Amino acid sequence: MKEINVTVIGSGSTYCPELVDGFIKQQSTLKLKRLVLMDIDERKRTIVGNLCIRQLKNAGVDCEVALTDDLEASLEGADFVVTQIRVGKLPARHLDETIPLEFDLIGQETTGIGGFFKALRTIPVMKNIADAIEKICPDAWLINFTNPSGIIAEFVQNHTNVKSIGLCNLPINMLCDVQSVAGEDADITYLGLNHLSWITSVKKDGVELIDKLFEEGFAPEVMKNIHDDGFAMECLRAVKGYPCSYLQYYYDRDKKLAYLKEQDESRAQVCMEIEEDLLKLYADENLVEKPALLDLRGGHKYSLAAVSLINAIANDLNEVHVVNIKNNGALDFMRDDDIVEIAAAIGKDGAVPVKKEYKANRHIIGLMRIVKEYEKFTVIAGMEGDDDAAMNALMLHPLVGDFESGFKCYNKMKEAHAAHLPQFNKK
Repeated sequence: MKEINVTVIGSGSTYCPELVDGFIKQQSTLKLKRLVLMDIDERKRTIVGNLCIRQLKNAGVDCEVALTDDLEASLEGADFVVTQIRVGKLPARHLDETIPLEFDLIGQETTGIGGFFKALRTIPVMKNIADAIEKICPDAWLINFTNPSGIIAEFVQNHTNVKSIGLCNLPINMLCDVQSVAGEDADITYLGLNHLSWITSVKKDGVELIDKLFEEGFAPEVMKNIHDDGFAMECLRAVKGYPCSYLQYYYDRDKKLAYLKEQDESRAQVCMEIEEDLLKLYADENLVEKPALLDLRGGHKYSLAAVSLINAIANDLNEVHVVNIKNNGALDFMRDDDIVEIAAAIGKDGAVPVKKEYKANRHIIGLMRIVKEYEKFTVIAGMEGDDDAAMNALMLHPLVGDFESGFKCYNKMKEAHAAHLPQFNKK
């Protein structure tokens, strides 16, 4: 049994008990020797951390647990570092979701101009974390869940020396949904960028089933944090694949914008209410397991994705997982250093893209390429505080595009988030 030391940065997240639950379920092959829960929010770190301690104790897991707000101290001896931070917390997300609506732009936490500003706030903090990992535990693996996960992976894997894999719970949910109707042994082709992805092939015994699944009206379940407008059958046939939930913002843009404008509360405000309810539950000293309410936050199968990935690295399993890594020739229409979300064999040396025949039509190729350019410009803007790079990014993004509205919204949001944008403020 492999023993590991794990540091969780952003452990005040109400998702953290989900992660601990995953380690408890994996304890037959993966032993937590030490768990360090790091967060700068003392209240949340304490409430969530104490529940995590009770979970481990209730499950009979003999593990040292430490709670701290000291980043460097938290990294001492770490084998794995899990990052799940939210710079500016949920009030910043509320701004990301509501300011764009004033300019007839979609406000969403991971895509469009909302996701863009989440990336700008997060990149400087991730740089500090990466610098500390390189200094204190250079052999540790960074497993990043922080959104927008693909852009953060683009920054970390191309601009730091940290060993890192980007992760999201969306692929595992899509794959499990398809397997539920096609069988666990189905050969499923999943490809794209984070929150811009498709299942383009479902084969059983060499026979393609995707058209049959279309005809039967099957569709993977939409993530809990997204209002489901569905995809028109004509859309699925044109795209020749099952789009991920977030592509509803692209394919039903007007409908999504109208829906967001009609809401009395932003999704961030809903999450604030859920979070406070969760924290009240977590504070109960009699609670020793993660509550069902946690599933409403949209993190379904989060722990399965994270812990199974860590287990595959720690025990050198060479298991196949869908992750965010450098393309390195897997998709012939993308550059080698482009971070893509694809299947990879996971072992002690990290992730190696699975080489297979990827079905991708010109629509998918074109959208992936243009959004990748948006991501590249976003990383430059996030690293250097470059306004020109920022506007280039926004003019490319399919959910922004218009210069005047994008420019006005950009400036208002930059002012609103100024406290968390040091790369711009230093100018």
